[in-house]
Amino acid sequence: MIIRKGEKKDMNAVLELIQELATFEKEPDAVVVTVDDLIRDGFGKNPLFYTFVVELDNEIVGMALYYFRYSTWKGRTIHLEDLIIKEKMRGSGLGFALYSEIIEQGKRDKVRRIEWAVLDWNTPAIDFYQKSGAKVFEDWRVAQMDENGIEMFLKNNSK
Repeated sequence: MIIRKGEKKDMNAVLELIQELATFEKEPDAVVVTVDDLIRDGFGKNPLFYTFVVELDNEIVGMALYYFRYSTWKGRTIHLEDLIIKEKMRGSGLGFALYSEIIEQGKRDKVRRIEWAVLDWNTPAIDFYQKSGAKVFEDWRVAQMDENGIEMFLKNNSK
């Protein structure tokens, strides 16, 4: 097993893993990002995200995608957007190794917090995170506004 920083050439495999996660999360048609988007946004002059990939026998079988955020309370933080291991490889320890790499990256970058979201029905992940020392908050809710919501807001609140 090799865990390394993702490269442009890995983005096809990364997109396949993103699609696999979307299917697992019961949203198989929600992925609209393309390989070109990933390359543009992750490898330009000011990357919007960073990745680690897990290689096993020259095959990418996992990835973690993260980016930096800024907390008004804590300062610089890492947001772990997704950590994905191919279904056939789950339970092999690869996920723990990749999770550990993200935490080590946070330490190297001297962030004061690493954060991520987990679906309330994904009890294996919740149990894993809690056993690792992470706090899974039940009193916070995630708020999002999709493209349609943005358009409707602007239409209804234009000056």
